[in-house]
Amino acid sequence: MKETQSGFEVQESQRQSWLSIAAVWAGGMICVPCLMIGGVLTGGGLSLAEIILSILIGYGLICVYMIFIGMQACDTGLPVAVMASGALGEKGARYVISTLIAIACIGWFGIQSATCGQAFAAMVAPLLGMEATPAFVSVSSIIWGVIMLATACAGFKGLKWLNYIAVPLLVIVCLYGLIAGITTHDGGAAIAAYAPETSAGLVYGISMVVASFALGGVISADYCRFAKSRADVVKSSIVGVMPAGLFMLLTGALMSIVTGQYDISAILVSLGVPILGLIALVLATWTTNVTNAYSGGLALSNLLGFTESKFAVTTGIAGAIGTLLAAFGLLNAFQNFLSLMSALIPPLAGVIIAAYWITGRGKRENFTFRPGFSAPGLIAFLAGALVACVTGGTFASFPALVAAMPFLENAAFFVGPVNGIVVSLVLYVILAAIFPKKDA
Repeated sequence: MKETQSGFEVQESQRQSWLSIAAVWAGGMICVPCLMIGGVLTGGGLSLAEIILSILIGYGLICVYMIFIGMQACDTGLPVAVMASGALGEKGARYVISTLIAIACIGWFGIQSATCGQAFAAMVAPLLGMEATPAFVSVSSIIWGVIMLATACAGFKGLKWLNYIAVPLLVIVCLYGLIAGITTHDGGAAIAAYAPETSAGLVYGISMVVASFALGGVISADYCRFAKSRADVVKSSIVGVMPAGLFMLLTGALMSIVTGQYDISAILVSLGVPILGLIALVLATWTTNVTNAYSGGLALSNLLGFTESKFAVTTGIAGAIGTLLAAFGLLNAFQNFLSLMSALIPPLAGVIIAAYWITGRGKRENFTFRPGFSAPGLIAFLAGALVACVTGGTFASFPALVAAMPFLENAAFFVGPVNGIVVSLVLYVILAAIFPKKDA
């Protein structure tokens, strides 16, 4: 591998078992948003067969590109913000990609902290004889943001042990909530009678599933770089994503059919076990949110020109910004902007895969840090990002854009992030053959 002394490479002594990495993925999948997607699928009128197919195909598509990204990370030992320099140039990866990933991860860390703080305050305040005032919610958001941030600052080992403990406990709690909810509400009959008259279709279902983890598939490099082999990347990705994703989305779908809501924590509270509901909510948010702070910290380190030795500091900065945004309620003002950031990032997978696996023939010795900005990578990435946003309906959530360009409202086609990845991959291969190998 040429010119890869970036200060981010994983050493052989830091390599982890594939089960450790799979546990991180499973922890990321077991979250309230995944339950929500299950509820959205039933709301779209999909049959149970269509829901299962949507989950398998959607997460299957994500696993394909996250495996290729992950295997390259395993080969090079680099996080995605640094690894992108092979396709977009060192400046392109540092100033464009690191900025996008840092903004997206910091923002979503704040949103998750705010969600956890609000729900925690709503559950705990009555037990303390108090009201869940805005001040109480802000304090709760700060407390949980700090706790989650401390775990992220511990690095991969902290994430590993958190998920070893939390994932089995969450599965048990969710199973209890699912079974109790079905039993209490005569759920067997409701599920047997579930036969929606109209369906939004399989493509709609796949789009919803892919959107739920499209960003996670790209930042997989940050964790798969600790894998011992390419085979371990494949095993950890499939075992970590598919079973947990299928379980959580199906749980959300079944709960929506039976009770009319998808949130296991709320259902547990309604069943008279608020402590279990609180545990489920906090752990589900915690295991997912630490990955936002971890990847955000790595991206911020690269953006500021630091090595990974400063990782704890930049992770602390990233998490602190997200926590403060959550505490002061500023995140509601730019959730659409964060959604846009998250839609822009998946096409990065296309250029990274094309540069390493097609033009570089998948050989570690062919990987090199390109100096400056690489024209083929930047053009292909921007084109793919534009296609992903247009065909994924991302721009439709911006009224001013729709007013100026009405076609954006109905421009959705297949799965936006997947479209963007394919376009960026193909375009990079074409442009790499046209442009000179050395880009300034």
